[in-house]
Amino acid sequence: MRYMATYDMMETIRNTNQWLGASAQAMAAYPLFSMVPNPALHWMGAWGEVTERTFARMVTKPDWNIHSFTCEDGKDHVVQVETVVERDFGDLIHFSVQGRKRRRKQVMLVAPMSGHYATLLRSTVMSLLPDCEVFITDWHNARDIPVSAGKFDVEDYTLYLVDFMRELGTDTHVIAVCQPAPLTLAATAYLAEQDPEAQPQTLTLIGGPIDPDATPTDVTDFGHRVTMGQLEETMIQRVGFKYAGVGRKVYPGLLQLSSFMSMNAERHSQAFVNQITRVMKGEASDHDAHNRFYDEYLAVMDMPAEFYLSTVERIFKNGEIAKNEFVVDGHKVDLGKITTVAVKTVEGAKDDISAPGQCVAALDLLTGLPDSKKASHLEPDAGHYGIFAGKSWRNNIRPLVLDFINANRPKSTKSAANKNAAA
Repeated sequence: MRYMATYDMMETIRNTNQWLGASAQAMAAYPLFSMVPNPALHWMGAWGEVTERTFARMVTKPDWNIHSFTCEDGKDHVVQVETVVERDFGDLIHFSVQGRKRRRKQVMLVAPMSGHYATLLRSTVMSLLPDCEVFITDWHNARDIPVSAGKFDVEDYTLYLVDFMRELGTDTHVIAVCQPAPLTLAATAYLAEQDPEAQPQTLTLIGGPIDPDATPTDVTDFGHRVTMGQLEETMIQRVGFKYAGVGRKVYPGLLQLSSFMSMNAERHSQAFVNQITRVMKGEASDHDAHNRFYDEYLAVMDMPAEFYLSTVERIFKNGEIAKNEFVVDGHKVDLGKITTVAVKTVEGAKDDISAPGQCVAALDLLTGLPDSKKASHLEPDAGHYGIFAGKSWRNNIRPLVLDFINANRPKSTKSAANKNAAA
């Protein structure tokens, strides 16, 4: 399957379905047909509208849609998305609230590179804006990155995080969500040895597979069951001629999406049937619950093949982070070297992707960190998504994370914050 023809075939199927949807919608809207009302035409138009939007959004990066923010002065302030560090495979961006005094708490969100864009954390960003200066890693779609940019694996990812942390400086609080948790932990340990002054103040790991074998799930079982040869042969393709990354080996987002959809095929099918019915009745809108969810869920990005394969092999199969044997750029990272960065883990009791036990395992690996700087939280009744973007995050987890950050900020910083009323 590692051929451009296979990649282009998937894109052709997607494009054809988008065209069929648009054609059906246009045909049903033909003025002549309105002379004789026909329920079949109404159904065809509704089907076309839902189908066209469904397949079009698969190749469209969602917008952040954070245009303004109401501050404590009761006024709306414009939010500008500014690029702080620009790199081939991902940028560090800042949500700058114009006209507001800069917040003392500086938070760097590490977004996952697991098939969706960083915009998946939009609600997380918005929930932190009132209290923090928010930065986030914005990973690029591999299909748009020329082959000349080179490879990008878990070591490169870790070094990107190291550079981003160095850019923001030591007065930073890092929050890693899901997939990047083990690599963010490794990046922090790397800085502890190589550049201690650039370490963040706190590190919060949310639902990440630090030790995937601590609590097996379908994801970890798959990682152990399949061989690397099988994975490379069946999952890796070369970007087709349509995109700037032509020839680059990737794990296609469309392939990842088909896996996502197949896990809950009946539920997704029913959701689209219901949406077609709502469109026919005139009850659907551009920003209704269905469209808000699927605009984000269906927007997928390709991952560099090296990153996908090395994640499976080194994080899941070999458990290099769990065994404290991870190597970055020829240097063996020692998690025990983290001695000053306060670390908190957050897990969801109903998380079926990174089950309870996988993330909290990080605390046992931090042998050089005093217990007073370790914390953990298990959120009851919360699934994977809920622990960073749902009601559980807003009402319970977010306040705990902010309290953890405040409790582990340098006294001088906290005093200054109180004096200037900036936090």
